[in-house]
Amino acid sequence: MARDPSPDLELRPINGQPHVLAEWLTTFHLTFVALDPYTNESAWILKTAAKILSVFQDADCRIAWLVTAGDAECRLFLGPWAREILTFADPDRTAIKEFGLERLPAIVHVGMDGKVINAAEGWNPSEWRALTEDLAKAMGWRPPMIPTPRDPGPFEGSPALP
Repeated sequence: MARDPSPDLELRPINGQPHVLAEWLTTFHLTFVALDPYTNESAWILKTAAKILSVFQDADCRIAWLVTAGDAECRLFLGPWAREILTFADPDRTAIKEFGLERLPAIVHVGMDGKVINAAEGWNPSEWRALTEDLAKAMGWRPPMIPTPRDPGPFEGSPALP
């Protein structure tokens, strides 16, 4: 079950300088998809997650990937999505632990106050749909259609911590 992280949690983008969570939240909410590039489950959801994050790219929300790998592995796994969407590398899973995530993939919506507003772990389309509908309402945006015929069937995900 996701929990509120410390505002001092450092998030390190693969293409920039690290900042603590509180600094990432100064003007926007943060919504990220957490993935483990070494599992099938995260690979199965990559296109779907990219579609979901892309819907909110121009909303008043910072979107990101949180990947349990180093910079090079993030780029390799995400391909062009690593350039198009803010990507945080979390090779030692510090952020995964701090957010209390138990299953990956996961989607997490963090408010500007640093509190987790909503989270869904594993791939349960109805839970991801509920999160994105709530996010869209808060942002004054249109939510993505979840699921689509091209999305994978539900699965519980892989353990977030080895």
